[in-house]
Amino acid sequence: MIKQKTFVIAEAGVNHNGNPSLAFELIDIAADCGADAVKFQLFDSEEIATEYAEKANYQLKDNNHSKQFEMLKSLELPKEIYKDLKDYCSIKKIDFLCTAFDKNNINFLVEKIKPKKLKIASGEITNAPLLLAFAKTNYELILSTGMSTINEIKEALGVIAFGLINKDNKNITPSREKFITAFESDFGKKKLEEKVSLLHCTTEYPAPQKDLNLKAIESMKNFFHLNIGYSDHSEGIDASIVSVILGATIIEKHFTLDKNLVGPDHSASLDANELKNLILKIRLVEGMTNEEKNRHLSSIKNLNVIMGDGIKEPKESEVKNIDIARRHLVANKNIQIGEVFNEKNISCKRSKKGLSPILYWDLLGHISKSKYNKDDIIK
Repeated sequence: MIKQKTFVIAEAGVNHNGNPSLAFELIDIAADCGADAVKFQLFDSEEIATEYAEKANYQLKDNNHSKQFEMLKSLELPKEIYKDLKDYCSIKKIDFLCTAFDKNNINFLVEKIKPKKLKIASGEITNAPLLLAFAKTNYELILSTGMSTINEIKEALGVIAFGLINKDNKNITPSREKFITAFESDFGKKKLEEKVSLLHCTTEYPAPQKDLNLKAIESMKNFFHLNIGYSDHSEGIDASIVSVILGATIIEKHFTLDKNLVGPDHSASLDANELKNLILKIRLVEGMTNEEKNRHLSSIKNLNVIMGDGIKEPKESEVKNIDIARRHLVANKNIQIGEVFNEKNISCKRSKKGLSPILYWDLLGHISKSKYNKDDIIK
């Protein structure tokens, strides 16, 4: 059997540092290196983080901003530039992909930009309202799974399955019970197979070899029976190559114009020469016999270390990033005691540790027993 060509995503992310001209240069690099897609991020900082959100350790490399919100604000691109980026990708014959972080920007991508697929970041895996919005687009989805357990991925897929099944039905109220039912249904499984790919990932920049746990690719494939890829945050390219040999159908890797630029992701990204080398080696591996692949695996330094135990769970270097990268339920405006929680006065943002967004619908309709100021966590 001929192996399916690995879909290589060159992750530009926020390595444009908020500068549109750098974003176009990153497209040039990705296309010239032979990537299948180049991926950006689209967000409004006010919709992602409160002023209370701390920066992750790897984000501390950006010394210009003390808080996560300030850093994110500096990394925003003007929304009107995304159509130009997509059009330029068409000229360069490379797919344009983008990760959206709120419902309005999902709608903007679907209605104005029309990419082939949508990407969901690891930090959103418990953000059930956002997952549901992604599902209701009926787009192909790529879901990263850094910092997560098998059960958390299952619950996220349940939200997506529910959304795919009920994409045109606005009268069914979401609930965790309905998410589980959707995930376990034959129709839900069929829709997930048609629409969703998962990426194994270790959410740390750079991710240490001892926490890469590449065996989890096989564990996830056996459990979910979906296309499984790998979002590689490690240094170098060995982990990506091993993942392809293990059957990863998608590889996502950060790249940059210059590793010395100021910003949270540059130092853990590949430069142009390294990205080109990665893609060349992936294409070589795809044409190898099983015997040749095994010989190549035996040549990888610290192979046993990067393979890990195969248990899909947050590894040591990721644990500290969970509460920083994930959202919590917060007040979207000032809420008085006795006020009813509704879709306008609560939302999901990165903040101090609080209730998981998976509880969003459980909270709606209940009466607030406390007074909250805008962006306070809901207790």
